Amino acid sequence: MLETALDARVSPETLRKIESGRVATPAFPTIAAIADVLGLSLDAVWAEITRPERDVEPAGSGRSAGGRLAS
Repeated sequence: MLETALDARVSPETLRKIESGRVATPAFPTIAAIADVLGLSLDAVWAEITRPERDVEPAGSGRSAGGRLAS
């Protein structure tokens, strides 16, 4: 995470806050820089965040909406 944050020119704390959802609306240039470092297109990022919630697991299953593992 440290390398990703530094390569994107954001602080590691900012990246942690974005990852954990404590920053509800990160600035577009920040997201663009992080996506670039991770090799993601902005189209791919947009598709992921606007994807309908499906496959919702029962509470306590260890998975979040969309079947992804909860962190």
